[in-house]
Amino acid sequence: MFHGKMKAITFSYDDAVVQDRRLVELLDKYGLKATFNLNSEWFGKKHVFKAGGQDFEHIKIEEHEVRELYKNHEVAAHTLSHPKLPTLPDEEVIRQVEQDRINLSNLVGYKVVGMAYPGGSANHDARVEKLIKEHTGIKYCRTVESTGAFEWKQDMYCFHPSAHHLETNGKTYELCKKFIEMETDKPQLLYIWGHSYEMDFGDRWGELEEIFRLISGRDDIFYGTNREVFECCKCI
Repeated sequence: MFHGKMKAITFSYDDAVVQDRRLVELLDKYGLKATFNLNSEWFGKKHVFKAGGQDFEHIKIEEHEVRELYKNHEVAAHTLSHPKLPTLPDEEVIRQVEQDRINLSNLVGYKVVGMAYPGGSANHDARVEKLIKEHTGIKYCRTVESTGAFEWKQDMYCFHPSAHHLETNGKTYELCKKFIEMETDKPQLLYIWGHSYEMDFGDRWGELEEIFRLISGRDDIFYGTNREVFECCKCI
C-alpha cells in the first residue's frame, strides 16, 4: 500500500517556531519526513511563556525562511491566526483556512492541501469539518486526539494521530518499538505529532533523537510526509 510496504511513518508539527530549524536538521539526519503546519499571518511574531517555572521562547520563523527550511518536507495550513474554529461563524472559518492555504501555496510554490486544527482540545467539530471539506482546497485535517494505535483511519477531515512525540514515561518510545517490531498484512501507520518548542522543556532533544534513531532506516517501512502517505493510498 505504501509503495509496496505495509507500514508507514509520518510526523506532523505545528506553529512554525524557530526550534523547527533544529528539528528539520534532526529529521533530515535520519531520513524522516514531516508535515509542518503554519499560520501565515504570524510569521516573525515573538512570545515568551512559562512552563515548570522557566521561561521558554515561542518565536515564529520569518516568512522568507519557509521555502528553504521546509524544502524536504511538506507545508500545510494551520489557519491565518490560530483561532478556536468552533467559536467562529461559517464565513470566518472558511476565510481562516482557505486564505492561509492560498498564502502558503504562494510561498512554497505548490498547492497546499493539508491542515492541522489549531488550538488544542475541542479545536474542531462536525460543522467545521463540513465547511472545510466543502468550501476549501484542504484534503485532510489532523486533530490532537492521539489513539495509541496504527490502524488506518477513513475520515480525512478528522484524522487522529497515533501519539504525541513526547508522551510521559517513555510511552512514545515504547509505541514506536511496538510498531517497528510488528508484522502485518494490513496497512499500518505510525503518525506522530507535536511542537518543536516542547523539546526545550527539560531539554528533551536527546529523547526525541533516540526515537528517530529507533525508527529510521528500516526496509519494511515507508517514510513520508502526511501528503505522501495519504497519496499512496489514494485518500487525497
